[in-house]
Amino acid sequence: QVQLVESGGGLVQAGGSLRLSCAASGRTFSAYNMGWFRQAPGKEREFVAAIRRIDVTTFYADSVKGRFTISRDNAKNTVYLQMNSLKPDDTAVYYCAADLQGYRGGSSYFRTSRSYDAWGQGTQVTVSS
Repeated sequence: QVQLVESGGGLVQAGGSLRLSCAASGRTFSAYNMGWFRQAPGKEREFVAAIRRIDVTTFYADSVKGRFTISRDNAKNTVYLQMNSLKPDDTAVYYCAADLQGYRGGSSYFRTSRSYDAWGQGTQVTVSS
């Protein structure tokens, strides 16, 4: 079973930046599609970003496009989420997720949480106004 551990969350002022990291256990990280989701209090978990393993194509929610960047370092078994121009609406617990099948899906595939088999414990991001 793959274990995912997020780090890098914290408190930041609006307009600031944070970089989240997610370290994965196991030897086949390069075979996984990876994603980030978030959940704000009282709201459902929502898709943020994903990176397809086969060609490193990235996908973003409209709400973060142009501000957030997902990337991966297969040598370090780590996926990142660089978050710039943060807004109070970005406040949430951010979760890293792995699609262990590495399916070559499209945008709709990566946007649903059911496509992912393993989840991290989450890291809190709080953006103050």
